[in-house]
Amino acid sequence: MPPILDSISLRLYPGEFVALVGPAGAGKSSLFKLMNRLRSASSGTIYFNQQAIATIPVCELRQQVMLAGQDSRLLGMTAQQALHYPLILQKLPASDREARVADCLNRLQIPQEWLNKTELELSGGQQQQIAIARALVTQPQLLLLDEPTSALDLGAAHRILSTIQAQVKEQGLTVVMSNHQLEIAQKFCDRLLYLEQGRLLQDRAASTEDSQGMRGPL
Repeated sequence: MPPILDSISLRLYPGEFVALVGPAGAGKSSLFKLMNRLRSASSGTIYFNQQAIATIPVCELRQQVMLAGQDSRLLGMTAQQALHYPLILQKLPASDREARVADCLNRLQIPQEWLNKTELELSGGQQQQIAIARALVTQPQLLLLDEPTSALDLGAAHRILSTIQAQVKEQGLTVVMSNHQLEIAQKFCDRLLYLEQGRLLQDRAASTEDSQGMRGPL
């Protein structure tokens, strides 16, 4: 059986917004899970801050490498509780938690009326925005976004990604986003990584001119 991912080698840099594109089944979600240690690599080594991630305790790694997946759940919590929970794990004082959550909600323009709702009371798009807020509020070094706009209309997608783009520039956050919409990737990202059948085939600037040669359907 061929490997899901094959001989991928790449570097990510602080303050960089990277798009991971390619057809369904290319291995995008699998790559994210390896980077977050939801899966283990059968060969090769992934480094974070020049340290092999296999040697970093999982909880410690996931505070700095945050993954917001396509099927992120609130695990029975209200949106407010879900936003505070990772900060409680970081042992942040209550006043600091409140300030950080409030700032994130303001940046993302998430309405206060969503906060007391559970995932059963939120739409798919609303859940997706809460999941992104929960990832951002932890202030990771590396943020992995797996199809973060799949349940959002175009206006909400642009608003959310504009906010993330601003934090990339202001805070030196590194973001890798998988997305099937090439025009969105070109608008917000610095680099495009094109994955197909588990192989990294292209790594190039995200400008429209430089992306004309992108292969295959997205």
